[in-house]
Amino acid sequence: MNSLQAVNSIATTSKAFDLDCGVANAMSLEREIEWFSQILDLRIKLYFQQESELTSLSQLAAPDLSSDQSLYAKWVKQHLHQDQERIVLLMALIPHIRPQVFDTFFIRNSHFDRAYTEFGGKQGQTHSGFLPTCETAAFIIAAEDMIKRFNMTSLFEAHHPFLHHNVIKLLDAGDGEPFFSSPFTIEVEFLNRFTTGITEKLDYSTQFPAKLIKSQLEWGDLVLTADVMEEIDQIRIWIAHSDHILHDWGLSKSLKPGYRSLFYGPPGTGKTLTATLIGAEFGLDVYRIDLSSMVSKYIGETEKNLANLFDQAATKRWILFFDEADALFGTRSQGGSANDRHSNQEIAYLLQRIEDFPGMVILATNLRANIDDAFSRRFQSLIYFPMPDANQRFELWSNMLNHRYEDEQSGQLKLIAEQYELAGGSIANVVRYGAIRAIQSDHDMMSFDDLRSGIAKELRKEGKTI
Repeated sequence: MNSLQAVNSIATTSKAFDLDCGVANAMSLEREIEWFSQILDLRIKLYFQQESELTSLSQLAAPDLSSDQSLYAKWVKQHLHQDQERIVLLMALIPHIRPQVFDTFFIRNSHFDRAYTEFGGKQGQTHSGFLPTCETAAFIIAAEDMIKRFNMTSLFEAHHPFLHHNVIKLLDAGDGEPFFSSPFTIEVEFLNRFTTGITEKLDYSTQFPAKLIKSQLEWGDLVLTADVMEEIDQIRIWIAHSDHILHDWGLSKSLKPGYRSLFYGPPGTGKTLTATLIGAEFGLDVYRIDLSSMVSKYIGETEKNLANLFDQAATKRWILFFDEADALFGTRSQGGSANDRHSNQEIAYLLQRIEDFPGMVILATNLRANIDDAFSRRFQSLIYFPMPDANQRFELWSNMLNHRYEDEQSGQLKLIAEQYELAGGSIANVVRYGAIRAIQSDHDMMSFDDLRSGIAKELRKEGKTI
């Protein structure tokens, strides 16, 4: 079997696995929704004192999941222990998979010609069906039982698996609104897992302003000074041994679990590549934050966007990478205008969220002086990525050219490395241009002139000449 056949075989197996997962989830959820429909029907009958053979929701047994191997059932068995938890989870799923189940809640109070307050819920901007709120869940589970209603608040607290694992998202009810007016929904990652079975990693969207970044390069391709590598090794040691340090050594009382580092230095010196290599080594997804989607001119919106990001990342094995971080983490202003106060408020909020974040945060900037000193004091490491020296540049050229270049005269590549002070990112641009120029000339190797022409093109970006 050749490599292409192997890839196709893996892809076919993956699709079959997803299909099997989707079928298993569908069968499981059909039974769950049938049970929920009976629960809802009985609640309506009991609440409005209609005739019914049953007198309590507990008389409707939940489907047995003990032998159910669907992804939905496995998660429920691992994390949920009460029927009321399954009811809430199903309520978060139903608008996405069987929205008509909630049509019952559109009945109106004939005395006041309006919807029943106790049903809670809302209607979406484009979705014509009923979207549940915590009030809806309280009505189904507790009705008018005050103690049960009070106990239900624990289902929407941070320690519960719903919020702790980012399964359910609790939306803001609005200033001054009762807590139970908060709508809730299933997070996209778990909606996919519990339906199609596809568990692709999150990537950039309007709801998630971050991009998953990867690299095919390895540590051997990264050319840095020994001092820089020593500081990076300290980050790697922390990631590998933080649990041992915090728990086995008992230092969790004095040390927080997260780690914060600032990478600074000229562009193209390896800051982003270092972040991706750290992630790849330890199986951590590296997300580069789109600051343009984070920052808003409207008061409170930037903090809201950041809160959403940090909440989603809190329980994930992620590295949050803020590139060009001075756009968001800049020095606080001493002015007294409303804009200054708003900006300072955003920075103060960032300080608090970054300090409390239990994972890895890396900030990258070209100019260290642009980062507020308050952030620097809270970083475990500040690592300067200098421009590579001549020997390092020669190593970078050799690695990137990958034997597709040959000196026409002895020492030409060495001369290029010594003569032109270029960072790794700029060298990569030159190699790309040189490869294109070689192909245009119908050559299978890059020449000295190809590289020199590429260098001239790269230097012109900075207003320099060769």
